Amino acid sequence: MPEGDTVHLAGKRLNGALTGRTLLRGEIRHPRLAGVDLAGLGVVGVASVGKHLFTRFDDGRSLHSHFRMDGAWHLYRPGMRWRRPGHEARAVLEVPERVAVGFALHDLELLPTAEESRLVGHLGPDLLDPEWGPGHEAEALRRLTARADHELGLALLEQRVMAGVGNLYKTEICFLRGLSPWTLVRDTPDLPGVIALARTLLLANADRPEQTTTGSLLPAEAHWVFERGGRPCRRCGTRIRIAEQGDGVYARVAYWCPRCQPGPAPRPTRTRRPLRR
Repeated sequence: MPEGDTVHLAGKRLNGALTGRTLLRGEIRHPRLAGVDLAGLGVVGVASVGKHLFTRFDDGRSLHSHFRMDGAWHLYRPGMRWRRPGHEARAVLEVPERVAVGFALHDLELLPTAEESRLVGHLGPDLLDPEWGPGHEAEALRRLTARADHELGLALLEQRVMAGVGNLYKTEICFLRGLSPWTLVRDTPDLPGVIALARTLLLANADRPEQTTTGSLLPAEAHWVFERGGRPCRRCGTRIRIAEQGDGVYARVAYWCPRCQPGPAPRPTRTRRPLRR
């Protein structure tokens, strides 16, 4: 599932391309919105909230989209060939000189802009909120502390605690804090430091498609342990372990170094590098 910085960047690019312009084409190819035509509406803004995206129009409505596992928004010049198959397109928003295409957007809803909180009001503080301040930190800490009996890795993924962290950042935060992902929240030292690190990592990558936690933008060097199962730890050389964390649809692949991240952990289930997320 895309991380919060990926959605933030998509929103920033769509905002720059669409805001202040009138839609020449506004197709919604989703069963729930069959027949909706947005052509003629003016775009007044595009904003991300955690992993949710809102495209706002001058008639007082917003188009809500969520990327889930494989969704994405692409920007093209008119006439350019799309990089994904046309049958995956769920929304096509065209303004003079730019075409925004939303692919594999399983969650699309058109709603009054004033009611956006109905879809995101349950979320924890958005780690990429431009107005982030002490109040956001305090609320994130309150929500995280309330998950005292939860495993840290799972608590970090819970959008009701903090909005924006996905499996990549969960994995890397645990490594950088020297904690097993299975450490209980109540046993986690310096929870404010965990929150601050989550925001720092997301901010560092918010304005570029590359996601690095090591400081290197080279794909082979970008992460400490994420997707490096079976390879040597960059710090100590110990083989990176892999196991599932969570149950059912909430299960995610966890990567960790047993030496750098001491603490509770299951028996590794795989040693070969799995598919992303």
